[in-house]
Amino acid sequence: MGSFTENESPSPTIFIPEEWSEAAESIAYDSITSPPPISLICGAKNSGKTTFSRHLLNILLQRYKRVAYLDTDVGQTEFTAPGCLSLTVVDKITPDLTIPCLKTPERCFFYGDISSKRDPTAYSKFIFALYDYYWKVYCKSDLSEGPGNTGVPLIVNTPGWVKGIGYDLLVDMLKYISPTHVVKICISAESKNLPAGAFWLDEGQDATGMLIEVNSARQDYLKRSVLVHKDARLLRDLRIMAYFRQCFSSDLSITTIKELAYALAAHPPYEIPMSSIKIKHLHCQVPNTEVFYSLNATIVGLAVSSEDSEHLPHCVGLGLVRSIDTFKRVLYVITPVPQNTLEKVDLLLQGFIQIPTTLLQVQGCVSPYMAANVLPTY
Repeated sequence: MGSFTENESPSPTIFIPEEWSEAAESIAYDSITSPPPISLICGAKNSGKTTFSRHLLNILLQRYKRVAYLDTDVGQTEFTAPGCLSLTVVDKITPDLTIPCLKTPERCFFYGDISSKRDPTAYSKFIFALYDYYWKVYCKSDLSEGPGNTGVPLIVNTPGWVKGIGYDLLVDMLKYISPTHVVKICISAESKNLPAGAFWLDEGQDATGMLIEVNSARQDYLKRSVLVHKDARLLRDLRIMAYFRQCFSSDLSITTIKELAYALAAHPPYEIPMSSIKIKHLHCQVPNTEVFYSLNATIVGLAVSSEDSEHLPHCVGLGLVRSIDTFKRVLYVITPVPQNTLEKVDLLLQGFIQIPTTLLQVQGCVSPYMAANVLPTY
């Protein structure tokens, strides 16, 4: 049985091209005045956006105490499980650029899908709300604290969908955020690249930020490229399994998918009374008579209703609905979210993030995520 850990051992050597280093250094050190840089990284799929973002994050942390990271790629998330849009504040350098690591975001929304195409409007609304939060907390407040404050720079990593609706969403994002630096990574297949120049500006409009165009890293016979192509679905499954691995102490030896499946099967779930929560289905409609049945054996976003102007529920984590007792009107949920936070949850968000099939197909392990555990409704 294979390992579910995201770490590769031994870690492959990362090759950072000189032009990448120069670009990151210029963003971090050429702008010596406030406010701190706001950098948006864009480019085609598999161009190296995430690796460049991690490298830039480390470079910025050499100058700034903290760096904010706005993750807009719901399919290949950086610090959260798939399906989330998040703002995370990082204060430590990551020594190995090959390893994505889970962190608790400062603000998170559960979009519930691995692509923005199903609901572009909601996708954009979440991103704009995250940026507004960053600006309110780390820009407006920082600017009033005096000239000695270095502020909190922002990195915005974007998806590789740069055609059609994906292109329109990227343009909207650029116009709304108005970054001080835009890093555009180009690949050898020119037809897949973004248009030349400041493509997001209207005709006659002057650029307010700096455009930095770099080439994707290439593999040669001496160095391994930063572009390590892997199955996207496998990476998402690994992220989900790593997320639910947090239900257990790091001292507990769980190194394989089989061990994780057994551990989750034996893990006592939280009991959540149906009367204490609301259910919201994302991107689809479910008949009222089937609402609770539809939740069984699914991954849900655990959310807290918001009273802000946008009324967007804040996601505090994910839960795995193990089973439902419709007689007792109780849901049984497995989650690494601590109980004091879970007590604030009043909304379950169901999207299309699925339990990895490898967790359900372990031989000799009776899966706890089966519809047979649900008693018939009355």
